Amino acid sequence: MEKLFDSIKRGMDEAIAHSHGEQGAVCVYHPRQVDVKTVRGKTGLSQEQFASAFGISVATLRHWERGDRKPHGPALVLLNAADNDPGGLLKILAKG
Repeated sequence: MEKLFDSIKRGMDEAIAHSHGEQGAVCVYHPRQVDVKTVRGKTGLSQEQFASAFGISVATLRHWERGDRKPHGPALVLLNAADNDPGGLLKILAKG
């Protein structure tokens, strides 16, 4: 039980240090912004098909493509993957 507590405490200490701007063992991934319309073009999908494949609404996709809004979080990670390997990602998504 002591090892578990020490591990949790170490994780909390790292998180607190990171929240105060300290460099440490925490690694933060910041995906790059992508041109969503260009990414969709690489897939060859229509807006409706692309939105369905990615589990988003067509309205959200249109906002991203116009630049009214920017994707973030897991959506941005998926869009980066689609930008790097559109065919590979579509194969993975189709298996779901």
